[in-house]
Amino acid sequence: MNRALWIVQGLLSALFMFGGVAKLTMPLDEIAEMMSLPAAFLVFISVAEIAGSLGLILPGLLRIKVGLTPLAAAGLVIIMIGATSLSLAGVGGGDPSAALFPGVTGILAAFVTFGRIIVPLSQTPRRFMRRQIVPAAA
Repeated sequence: MNRALWIVQGLLSALFMFGGVAKLTMPLDEIAEMMSLPAAFLVFISVAEIAGSLGLILPGLLRIKVGLTPLAAAGLVIIMIGATSLSLAGVGGGDPSAALFPGVTGILAAFVTFGRIIVPLSQTPRRFMRRQIVPAAA
């Protein structure tokens, strides 16, 4: 279970980092016009995606505040609920079938949220622990 959670966390982290950075680097007027959303809201969502992306990976890698990982995943679930509902409503002139991708992404984020509550990072074994020096038998 731990391995599956790490794989999904890594994929989601890469996806949200890419999406957040892409929205921040593209011209804001074009994105706001294309999505029919306010520019300030899109900047907020982009920053939240980048923060969530970092929150999925860094606490587990650094072993600091590991309880933030399920919270980051829960925040990304909320973002994906909004994205799915906007896609279903056809906001921005899109096809409602485009809601499938954010819906699946939200389900995967929910899997990480509940998976990390069941199997917390603090209970997972460390791979790179210091080796204990065992004295050689005389």
